[in-house]
Amino acid sequence: MPSTVIAHFNYHAETKTLKIRFVSGAVYDYYEVPETIYQELKTASSKGTYFNQYIKDVYPFERRA
Repeated sequence: MPSTVIAHFNYHAETKTLKIRFVSGAVYDYYEVPETIYQELKTASSKGTYFNQYIKDVYPFERRA
């Protein structure tokens, strides 16, 4: 999963929560994310571009400490 913006991400299907750790070290939880969005993020050629277009400012989120 090479990305210049996203270091790692995972998805919890039961709660529809997408957890993203950015290369900066910041970790965010995105809520109410459909599994299809997670699957598309996994296969996107540019994770950062996909994130900016389909996740950022679309789903509620919380920054983790």
